[in-house]
Amino acid sequence: MKANLINAWWILMIFFGVQAATGKPISGYVREDGSNLPIAEVTVQIKGKAVKALTDKKGYYQIKAEEGEVLVFSRSGFNSVEKAVDKSSRMDVLLSRPESVIAREMVMHNTVPMTASVGADAKMYVRTAHRAVYFAPTESYKGINENNFLRVTKTPLSTFAADVDGASYSNVRRYLNQGQMPPPDAVRVEEMINYFTYDLEGPKNADPVHVTTELTQAPWNSHHQLMRIALKAKDIPTKSLPAANFVFLIDVSGSMSSSNKLPLVKSSYKMLVDQLRDEDRVAIVTYAGVANVALESTAGTQKRKIKDVIDGLGASGGTAGGAGLTKAYQIARDHFVKKGNNRIILATDGDFNIGESSDSDMERLISKEREHGISLSILGYGMGNYKDSKLELLANKGHGNYAYIDNISEARKAIVTEFGASLFTVAKDVKIQVEFNPQFVQSYRLVGYEHNLLEAEDFNNDEKLGGDMGVGHNVTALYEIVPVGVESNFSGSVDDLKYQKAENKVGNRNSKELATVKFRYKEPDGAKSKLVSHIVAPNAIALTQVSQDFRFATAVAEFGMLIRNSAYKQQADFDKLIQRAKEAKGRDEEGYRSEFIRLAQDGKALWKVQQ
Repeated sequence: MKANLINAWWILMIFFGVQAATGKPISGYVREDGSNLPIAEVTVQIKGKAVKALTDKKGYYQIKAEEGEVLVFSRSGFNSVEKAVDKSSRMDVLLSRPESVIAREMVMHNTVPMTASVGADAKMYVRTAHRAVYFAPTESYKGINENNFLRVTKTPLSTFAADVDGASYSNVRRYLNQGQMPPPDAVRVEEMINYFTYDLEGPKNADPVHVTTELTQAPWNSHHQLMRIALKAKDIPTKSLPAANFVFLIDVSGSMSSSNKLPLVKSSYKMLVDQLRDEDRVAIVTYAGVANVALESTAGTQKRKIKDVIDGLGASGGTAGGAGLTKAYQIARDHFVKKGNNRIILATDGDFNIGESSDSDMERLISKEREHGISLSILGYGMGNYKDSKLELLANKGHGNYAYIDNISEARKAIVTEFGASLFTVAKDVKIQVEFNPQFVQSYRLVGYEHNLLEAEDFNNDEKLGGDMGVGHNVTALYEIVPVGVESNFSGSVDDLKYQKAENKVGNRNSKELATVKFRYKEPDGAKSKLVSHIVAPNAIALTQVSQDFRFATAVAEFGMLIRNSAYKQQADFDKLIQRAKEAKGRDEEGYRSEFIRLAQDGKALWKVQQ
């Protein structure tokens, strides 16, 4: 029987003219959008060719394809996906299920909705006779092509914007708390690391930011090193902060009606109202089918009046986000405070669907107003139709921060505990550039920050945006380093050039410097950047001897690489990172690090279930 099947397979191969695969190996995992469960027997085919492969029970596939060719991922019961092959050798894909299929299965299995809310969320949960199923067909995340290892002799400079928030961590937590692995593109490792605060030395001179570095052994590869760069913004007492001109921009469309959206938005904003001082002002703009001014600009002394307006909000109708933004900016301009904090704080699930709503339209509007000194901060809520990709873009362009609020504790963290860091800028357009010394470093990889990369020339160009740092804010970046003399599959090699002589880039050596870290920043109301440099010595310290913060950050990074199934996770291990996080938990007064340890344990259990 087995022999007959093999013969039949070869007959089909000859009959259909299956072509031999050429190109570079491409591999990855195919999972269901929403549940993140692996999908077996997905056909992966090069468009226009007969070259194809099938996913195994873990959703894994391998195929050879040329750069620029398009892979088609298809399986009965799912929407097909087409993705072009780029420079990466890794391609993970999420397949969604058509609503018709979901509806048919609900009828077949006599399913009962688990929520009675109106809007997109009503379709998220259904209960069958056997199990509860979660569908998230319309959540969107910007794709992440992981940073590769770069050879220092070819690319000695690494440049990125220090624009980092913690939204990804709280969103990942939401998935894990629901018993699901998050979509890989929802896992931004740098945001997970920077969700936590670290005990860093602040600036002692007039600079608004201070830099600290550490060097140790990479926990997931004992032959590699890990370099930490940490920036700490200066602390300013709340009473000394500049006067604020806030506009609360609130999405009250139908999709915001569920309990984890508008009710949580109201509680969040009322917490923020409690932080207002007498000199601060607040206006409230809402949008559904149209934009509406719910409260004209009002002094911070009238907290009860502001809270009453917030309490009276209800959700229904469409989502005219563009009109809402336009109206909010108009009010912010009308009450502009010179040398003050002029800021729109938007609360939404990101689902703009009426009027001026394309990413390019929003980007142009926000960029224009940013030049007038008005920032945009974003609080994201909800699930099912959540548009993370759009909210991340708007916050980056708006000189503001971005937080994902999944519960009241997260609202308190973002709005009360980190009030200054979230809403009062002390340094804007912060950029980091690292130059590695080829005497010590063979190749390096920036862990995360894929959406923040800049060209080397952008570092000195004050027209190029960087990130913003608020009062007491800290930013951490990790570089994985392959030291000179270490054999590594990641470093790669190229043949000598045929028509020109390779340039010798290691002639001027410095035996006391592993790297030079430079960062640029502008004053909150400044237009010209200032430069600060810091030298990193080549002496690596044992992992057990570095700071608790560094060890804890390595555990978070390792966890992020594991749950997104990073191509660079190497010997990453759940048990080891969990133990390291426990040992480096420190005082943990708010319990955030203890919560991470629990999440890592949950992630380990879920990971095993899917293998």
